[in-house]
Amino acid sequence: MNLIVDYISIIGSFALAISGALTAMDKKFDPFGVLIIAFVSAVGGGTIRDMLITQRDVFWLTSPSYVYIIIVGAVLAIIFRKKLNYMAKPLLIFDAIGLGLFTITGVQIGIEYELSAINCIILGTITGSFGGVLRDILVNEIPVIFKKEIYATVCILGGILYIALNKTNLPNIYLQVIPIVFIVTARIVVIYKNISLPSLYRDNEK
Repeated sequence: MNLIVDYISIIGSFALAISGALTAMDKKFDPFGVLIIAFVSAVGGGTIRDMLITQRDVFWLTSPSYVYIIIVGAVLAIIFRKKLNYMAKPLLIFDAIGLGLFTITGVQIGIEYELSAINCIILGTITGSFGGVLRDILVNEIPVIFKKEIYATVCILGGILYIALNKTNLPNIYLQVIPIVFIVTARIVVIYKNISLPSLYRDNEK
């Protein structure tokens, strides 16, 4: 199981590194700034997750391969940025992939540490979405998770699906792939169909 979690985390880091690099380039950051935003996007959520679990080391400090993967993702985004710009909403697509992969990683780790179901889902949501939160704060944007777009909700639903499937006898491959595909697909549908939650605000008019 740990090996599977590692593979999923590496792929998720690569996808989120590309997402972060594209965001930084949209803001006209220099190459070092692009690398920093890519790094924060890729490992921010997982770092917060590991800090919350006292018995666990921060994953990228004990596995330097993540740092190399992030650098490769950022460099590829820089090299192929013009081609990526021709893709429909490339930033959000890579973000959706990273969201699905890291959310399920977080839930799996919560289960390994024998946390309650609700805490596993919270851990998955933090892992999947908080790298994006830190990224948006650093580029001076309101984080997507706090706006009308359905973002954290997709993580929560995917986490619930994983917890439910975990109680069945499904082989590991299906147990992980099904909720990941659900999260990625749901997020992309939300993006392209422009589905959102209503905004809440105070009416100050008298």
